[in-house]
Amino acid sequence: MLRKTIVTLSLAAMVAGLAACNTVKGLGEDIGSVGRAGEEAID
Repeated sequence: MLRKTIVTLSLAAMVAGLAACNTVKGLGEDIGSVGRAGEEAID
């Protein structure tokens, strides 16, 4: 159940990040930060 919660929160953060970024560079940074956060949460 904890893993599902973490995945759901990560996806929500990614959606929020995609909505917040204004440039292609910002999009790349947002995706990268979500990926790093997901890796840290899984570890």
